[in-house]
Amino acid sequence: MQHRFSPHFNSRPKPVDLIVLHAISLPEGDFSGKNVEQLFMGTLDVRMEPAFSSLHGVRLSAHFVVDREGKIIQYVACDDRAWHAGVSAWQGVEQCNDYSIGIELIGDQKVPFTSAQYRECARLCFTLMQRYGLIRKERIVGHQDVAPGRKWDPGCQWSWSRFRRALAHIRHPLEGLR
Repeated sequence: MQHRFSPHFNSRPKPVDLIVLHAISLPEGDFSGKNVEQLFMGTLDVRMEPAFSSLHGVRLSAHFVVDREGKIIQYVACDDRAWHAGVSAWQGVEQCNDYSIGIELIGDQKVPFTSAQYRECARLCFTLMQRYGLIRKERIVGHQDVAPGRKWDPGCQWSWSRFRRALAHIRHPLEGLR
């Protein structure tokens, strides 16, 4: 696991008990992750691509990114609040950033996610479930679930049944989370 230190976080006011899965490509269809990293680090030059103009001044992060090869990069410490879910609510409790871990999967609505992403996302979630006893598999949700009508991700290309099968087969946690 690699670590970066995004400046886009603050103190968490509630205990962690939810995981929110996202999908991102920047610009759409670009799976390199380079622009995503720059966005999370606050260094993205929004002038380099017309599609980036709406990102001017946006301060965004996630705790983790899982790339197409399954490599995991951590941007924000788990005990801190990353800014990933925006206006959101789960089971009547608003402000999901306050009590959730955000995991971004490099992907979009058009291309299926990779086997490596399912495997490593499941390993990461298994590790988080062990670390935070309040997280159960029913509390791993999509961005579209906490911000319905506003967000689509991880979307139609993410197979929740495939993910849950992968999660059921994990036996060893990841090391190196901060």
